[in-house]
Amino acid sequence: MNTQQQLILDALHIEPNGVPIYVQLREQVLGAIGAGFLKPGDQMPTMRQVAIALRVDLNTVRHAYDELERLGTLRLERGRGSFVAEPAAPSKHAEAAERLARQTLAKAAQAGVRTEHLLEQIAALAAKKENLR
Repeated sequence: MNTQQQLILDALHIEPNGVPIYVQLREQVLGAIGAGFLKPGDQMPTMRQVAIALRVDLNTVRHAYDELERLGTLRLERGRGSFVAEPAAPSKHAEAAERLARQTLAKAAQAGVRTEHLLEQIAALAAKKENLR
């Protein structure tokens, strides 16, 4: 296992907060990509490595990886591993942005977060990310 994969494993964690484990894994990977910690082409730890490191069922990790592949975030290559996918083609950006916005708004509503507060937080994070470039 390379150093990048070990860093990914070290960053993953499970919280006893009632959120399904596969959802927690999916969100942590998406967050790492959004923060620039994971970049297109980076190889992910194997599903088995994640399952062992977090002491969870392999099928739970497979569910998270499958969801990430369905979202176009990961590219699973049989016999080679899982890799962070290249960003979607520009023509699919609007479609992906709308889907992501709907998911985010639904999650915020479920968590009791006001839309205005969510928008402020997203704008602040985007500004911070721009300043780091």
